[in-house]
Amino acid sequence: MPDRVRASHILLMYQGSMRSTASRDKEAAASEIQSLAAELAGGADFAALARSHSDCPSKARGGDLGEFGRGQMVGPFEDAAFGLDVGATSGVVETPFGYHIIRRTA
Repeated sequence: MPDRVRASHILLMYQGSMRSTASRDKEAAASEIQSLAAELAGGADFAALARSHSDCPSKARGGDLGEFGRGQMVGPFEDAAFGLDVGATSGVVETPFGYHIIRRTA
């Protein structure tokens, strides 16, 4: 198992999620992230979707979070990112920050 990975993500926050500035409710966020997952499964460009939909400042970089090690991300996010093969994309991952789709890039 690697000690460090590089990943990108799309984050959809909702009212009440940690550090949220979003006005959408949890159900709307869940519906929207499922739609984005379907677009990705159909071949949509990950970085383009991150730029246009993500609530994380990383959207300016197409969702790129850079390299990180174990213990730097919340548990469900870390488990998903470290469990992916390079180039693979996760399903929807829920954390206290909202809903994510994660792509491991290195």
